[in-house]
Amino acid sequence: MGKKNFMSILFVLALTCQIVRAQQVAPLSVPARAADGIENVQAESVGLSSKRLRDMETAIRAGDFKNITSVLVARNGKLAYEAYFDRAGEASLRNTRSATKTVTGMLTGIAIDQGLIANASTPVMKYFDDKRPLQNADARKEKITVEDFLTMSSLLECDDSNQFSRGNEERMYLIEDYVKFTLDLPVRGFPAWVTKPKDSPYGRSFSYCTAGAVTLGFLLERATKTPLPDFAMTNLFAPLGIRNLEWQFTPSGTAMTGGGLGLRSRDLLKLGQLYANGGTWNGKRIISEQWVANSIRAHAQVDDETEYGYLWWLRSFKSGDKKFRAYLMQGNGGNKVAVLPDLNMVVVITTTNYNIKGAHELTDRLLSEYILADVH
Repeated sequence: MGKKNFMSILFVLALTCQIVRAQQVAPLSVPARAADGIENVQAESVGLSSKRLRDMETAIRAGDFKNITSVLVARNGKLAYEAYFDRAGEASLRNTRSATKTVTGMLTGIAIDQGLIANASTPVMKYFDDKRPLQNADARKEKITVEDFLTMSSLLECDDSNQFSRGNEERMYLIEDYVKFTLDLPVRGFPAWVTKPKDSPYGRSFSYCTAGAVTLGFLLERATKTPLPDFAMTNLFAPLGIRNLEWQFTPSGTAMTGGGLGLRSRDLLKLGQLYANGGTWNGKRIISEQWVANSIRAHAQVDDETEYGYLWWLRSFKSGDKKFRAYLMQGNGGNKVAVLPDLNMVVVITTTNYNIKGAHELTDRLLSEYILADVH
């Protein structure tokens, strides 16, 4: 063999080795440690694909998934992946809009666990005698319960997805007394093309109503005789090691429980993990196991693919030929905290795609095509 041919072979071998090395994806580094009670682990050790997660990062940074600000993945109770795609980084308080409605359900459960509210069947009007007389008086309003607001299925004419609805949240924001706004609403009608509660799965007709979730916040303050932020800090946030947060407030001064609570991405992860753990955090019981089970059980049907619990969205995600059950905290812009019980996984995706069409489908695709792909 001539020297020239020998050198050519060496060159090809060297090039081949470089290509092979480039194709071998090094394991992702373990997420940074922080003194916040979250344990960290390497992604590959809990069955996540480093390659798919790196591909996801590349796609986000290339603009294929615009305005994604953070992605966190925990499995078996440990944080396996954490990345931020904006300048604000880990310390930023994320406004995940209606995703934090679910916190209202958590606080309601704690109040019931403590005997401060009898149960989810408690009539709402029990706490609002001072709002009488009500407009659009109807005896059925007296029977509206806490559970009706938790499941977005009260009989009030309130539909945020319908710009003509009297209860649309944008109309509520124009006045001072949000509770009076809610309780004064008329009882909704059921024309021929709308399924009545008695004919609906679970006996409830779903209608997304922020006003109901907001009214629960006022109810909680009256039931607990404590400002809502204080009750939340003592009974939910402090036990989870959550200290840095930002409430929004209604015009009358009560904390806003319809969404907009600012939390770090890591703290959003804790809320999902709390429910994945059945109501415990680091061995301490925070919410009863029964309340957690009731919260993530279907109480109303949203559409053919989605059901609703106690301010939790219930649906499945497909990845390849596999299908994974999930329950989610979900808000405007595609923000979500997804708990996938079959995988013992919690995923946080935050964005700023507010009021943009297709925002939820975008983060759904991120979850299905990258995070759930090749999981084992």
